[in-house]
Amino acid sequence: MDRLSSHKATKEVVQKHNFKFSKSLGQNFLIDTNVIDRILEGARVQEGDYVIEVGPGIGTLTKEMGRTAEKVVAIEIDKTLIPILEETLADFPNIEVINQDILKVDVQELVKEKLNGGPVKLIANLPYYITTPIVMKFLEEDIPVTDIVVMVQKEVADRMNAQPNSKDYGALSVAVQYYCDTEIVAKAPRHMFMPQPNVDSTVIGLHVREEKKYNVDNEDIFFKTVKASFGQRRKTLLNSLGGLGFLSKDQIKVALQEANIDEKRRGETLSIEEFASLSNAVNRIHNENK
Repeated sequence: MDRLSSHKATKEVVQKHNFKFSKSLGQNFLIDTNVIDRILEGARVQEGDYVIEVGPGIGTLTKEMGRTAEKVVAIEIDKTLIPILEETLADFPNIEVINQDILKVDVQELVKEKLNGGPVKLIANLPYYITTPIVMKFLEEDIPVTDIVVMVQKEVADRMNAQPNSKDYGALSVAVQYYCDTEIVAKAPRHMFMPQPNVDSTVIGLHVREEKKYNVDNEDIFFKTVKASFGQRRKTLLNSLGGLGFLSKDQIKVALQEANIDEKRRGETLSIEEFASLSNAVNRIHNENK
């Protein structure tokens, strides 16, 4: 089986096309076959699947998905990679490469036009600075996505997967776990990439729930409450919730009592269920005051 994931194969492609790695785009190509297989397993890629890949690089993982999936749309921002991808993926009519910035793509339109209306799986090897915006775009924009499997900086994966009362638990943990069940799919230390980055990576699987798990009356208020609760980590909830900007201290006290949460607790001690109860109380008081 002709695979691109060895150091030798990757090096040959890069040298043949005289490709220059871009630091600003965070380009590091994965050269470990086992991790690629773990990503495919983690995303549960099977026959009939529609896949969006962000950052295909030279097509190492894209090619493997193309062997199984019904259709893969690979979105690559770097135009110098497009001729390379055209060559490495030439045998796969079910793979389409688009030279665009994923943050500017109308993903709902893309799914409708090119991926049979979905559902889709998102697979990506992301530079850490765009990880959160891309993941949240797919979760918040009503895109029919079932699984998101992303290679991210180890610390970001730790935060997405963190539980209450840990140093990594924060607004990102709550936001991701509000929508998804999380699992660590694979570890990818820096030596598994070319060129070698300064950080270790982790592949995390976010499996989007079909049914809502938490009873939230107003999602906008929920996320604002979570954000305010973590806004100043050292402050108690009574003080940090002042960051909401629309409740007085007395009203915050009432909301905390209503949700049965001690006002001296801090944001990082609350479970997502507790955030849901708290935000419902905040929402009720906010509506009464309108």
